[in-house]
Amino acid sequence: MYRVSSFVRRFAKALVAGAVLATLWVNLDPASYYDAIEYRLLDLDPPDWVAPMAFSVTPAVVVSHGLMALFLALVAKEMWEALVLGQGALSGKRRGGLSGTGRTKIAAVTGAVLGAVAVWTAVGARIETASEAGFATGWPLAIGSDVALCYLFGSWAFGRGHPALHLLLLITIALDILGLLVMGLAYPAISLRLAWLGLSLAAIVLVWFTVARKAGPGHPETARRRAFSRWPYALAGAVCWLGVALSGLPPTLGLLPLIPVIPHADRSFGLFAEAEGLLHDPLNALAQALVWPVLAVLFLFGLTRGGVDFSALTPTTLTVLAALWLGKPLGLVLSVMLAGLFLGALLPAGVRFREVMLIGLLTGIGFTVPVLAIDAALPGGAMNEAARLGLALSLLAGPLAVALARSCGLHRRRRV
Repeated sequence: MYRVSSFVRRFAKALVAGAVLATLWVNLDPASYYDAIEYRLLDLDPPDWVAPMAFSVTPAVVVSHGLMALFLALVAKEMWEALVLGQGALSGKRRGGLSGTGRTKIAAVTGAVLGAVAVWTAVGARIETASEAGFATGWPLAIGSDVALCYLFGSWAFGRGHPALHLLLLITIALDILGLLVMGLAYPAISLRLAWLGLSLAAIVLVWFTVARKAGPGHPETARRRAFSRWPYALAGAVCWLGVALSGLPPTLGLLPLIPVIPHADRSFGLFAEAEGLLHDPLNALAQALVWPVLAVLFLFGLTRGGVDFSALTPTTLTVLAALWLGKPLGLVLSVMLAGLFLGALLPAGVRFREVMLIGLLTGIGFTVPVLAIDAALPGGAMNEAARLGLALSLLAGPLAVALARSCGLHRRRRV
C-alpha cells in the first residue's frame, strides 16, 4: 500500500484556516468583509462576441475562477492517471479491474450522486420557502465533495495507510469533477459559447505537435529537453483556461483538457502518492511545482468563499444537509451493496463493508466544490448564504465519522 503525500493534509488545514478566519471576520464585521472580497479590481465591458455582458474582477472572482483551476488540475491529474496508467485505480489493469473492485468504485460514485440529487429534490420540494427558488433549484450543489477535508478526517478515522483511505480519495475526486461538470452544463454562464473551446483545442493541438509528442525515445535530445520544459505547458494552460472561461463553462475546469497531452509516467503509484515526488516526467514535475502555490490558493479560497453567516439558517440549509448527510451516504452504501449482489463487485483488499459505510458518511462533507458552485447554482442573496451555512455545517460529518471509527475499533495507524 502506498503512502499518500502529506500535502493533502496540508491542503485541508490551509482551507480550514482560511474559512475560520473568514467566518470570524464576517460575523464580527460583515460590511468590511464583503467590501474586501468584492472590491472591484477591474471593470470590464468586452464586446458581445467576447462575452455576453460586462463584469467586474474582484478578489473572490480571481481566486474562485482563476487560481482554483490549479487545485482542480491537481485533482484531475490524479483521476486521469487512475483511468489510463498501468496500476491505475480505474484502469482495469490491476487484479480485479473493472470486473471486481472497479465496479465497486463506479457503483459508489454513481450511487452517491443519485442519492444526493434525489434527496435534495425531494426535501427541497417539501420544505423550501425561498421565494426565488423553483423546483429542485441548486441540485448540482449536492454532487461535489471535498478531497482534502475528506482525506484529513478519513486519516483520523481509519489511520494513515488504511486501504479505505485510497477508496475514499478516488470517490471524492470523482465526485468533485462530476460536480463541476454537471454544474457547468446545468447552469452555463448566460449561454454556452462553444466556439471559444476552439481556442482551447488549438492550444492543446499546438503544444502536442510542437513539444509534447517529442518527449519519448526516438527524438533528438534537444527536442526531448524542450518536451520536459514546463513553460510550453504553462502557456498552453493559460490559453486553454481562457477558451473554457469564454465558452461559459466553469473557468475552474479550464486546465483539465490539457492534462491528457502532457507526457507522464507509464504507471500510477496511487492517488496523490508521495512517490510521485521522485518522478521527473513533465506531468508530475508540473504537479510538484504547483503544490506550494495551491496551498496558498486554498487558504485564499477559504478566506474569500468560506465565510459563514450563522444567522443565515433557513430551509435551504436543511435541504443541503439532508442531501449531503442522508442522500449521498445512503446512495453510496446501497449502490455498493447492489453491485456486490448483482454485478459481482468486490471490495478492495483490506476494506470491509462497515468501512464503506464510514466512507459514505465522510463523503457527506461538501465544501470546496459545492462552494465554487453556489453562485451559478442558486439565485443569490439569502438563499446563497443559507446554502453556504449548510455546507459549513456538513463538516461535522468528519468528527462524527472519527468518533464512530474509534468507538468501533476501526482506527489503525500504519506507516507505509
